[in-house]
Amino acid sequence: MRHFYTLLLYLAAPFALLRLLWKSRQLAGYRGRIGERFGFVPRPSGDAIAVWVHAVSVGEALAAQPLIEALLARYGERSIWVTTTTPTGSARVIAAFGDRVHHSYAPYDLPDVVSRFLDRVRPARFVVMETELWPNLFRACCVRGIPLTIANARLSPRSFRGYGRVRGFARDTLSDVTMIAAQSKSDAARFRTLGGVRERVRVIGNLKFDLNLPEASLDDGSLLRARFGARPVWIAASTHDGEEAAALDAHAALVELQPDALLVLVPRHPQRFDAVWSLIEDTGLRSERRSRLAALDKSGHAPDLSAAQVFLGDSMGEMFLYLAMADVAFVGGSLVDVGGHNVLEPAALGLPVLFGPQMHNFEAARALLLEKIAAVEVADAAQLAEELAVLLASPDRCRAMGAAGAAAVAGNRGALKRLLTIIEAQTPCD
Repeated sequence: MRHFYTLLLYLAAPFALLRLLWKSRQLAGYRGRIGERFGFVPRPSGDAIAVWVHAVSVGEALAAQPLIEALLARYGERSIWVTTTTPTGSARVIAAFGDRVHHSYAPYDLPDVVSRFLDRVRPARFVVMETELWPNLFRACCVRGIPLTIANARLSPRSFRGYGRVRGFARDTLSDVTMIAAQSKSDAARFRTLGGVRERVRVIGNLKFDLNLPEASLDDGSLLRARFGARPVWIAASTHDGEEAAALDAHAALVELQPDALLVLVPRHPQRFDAVWSLIEDTGLRSERRSRLAALDKSGHAPDLSAAQVFLGDSMGEMFLYLAMADVAFVGGSLVDVGGHNVLEPAALGLPVLFGPQMHNFEAARALLLEKIAAVEVADAAQLAEELAVLLASPDRCRAMGAAGAAAVAGNRGALKRLLTIIEAQTPCD
């Protein structure tokens, strides 16, 4: 099965390049540094690489940030290699760590590519964030004696069903893993059922509870909110195609009841910023966007924001700034078939959280916030508008829900410490 899989990958390699070029039409970063995806990375100078951490995109990179900071404190700067798959994930790593870590795109899962990458980087340990299963890479690490941990491991029911169709192949891949550090008991059970070695699967909790709140960003968010005046503010965060229209419909209904309400709209993907701006303009709602505001501020022509009804967050790496502006947060990827995004960030800030029914990637966090009455699930734009109207008209209820969410996040910290213990206990093989 592995040989058949590898053959298919080699056949697909030219199409992978074409796909990068196609995606680069909207995000130019996809056409850069292509050699890294084939293992052509510079050999690190100086000290050896203590840990290689792989985080696919922005969400995984954000979840890995506390871990990487802890590893840097333990092993020193330039001792950690971080890979991502997407340009947005790459930008997040560069913004967060600069040259304190080595960084590149991850190698494609082709035997010669993986071998080239490992020959150059020579990591002592390898940590994969969440649900990335790469058979050739995992086998190469096993053969070379590189301990491999799947950290913050999650396996949604949908992913479990998908891997279940090739259960023998999945079992062989998981047999090369040193430790699966699962987010929850249900995730651990699915990994074991899929073929993970029982004693190598351990429940440690969700790293996203151990998030660091950036005080500077929160302060900047409070200052930015003040420029819009004293008014109710809600955020639609990490939205996807279809959800911006739903958020704008909900906001149009909301302003019928609360004319001074402000929507902070933050799309998930930067290549969609301009399309979403056009969508906002088509509604006729008075609007401003972060990029234009920053340019005007820099030129010394700070605009009056008191009449704005929608503010587009068209920047990367500023989610906490946008969250700090809000009284209530709706988290996207949940009204469309994506699986949801991180609801713990707004909860940690003490915001009531709203999300749609498609939360299969965050089922444990969803259940926790609903149980603690810190969140509300909505079915569509109409129900979103109804819940927003109730919450924004009820400051006491907002505070109670927000306090419950913040307490739930605080009470579930500790996964980072448990994960570090697992990583450091793994002795690199000669």
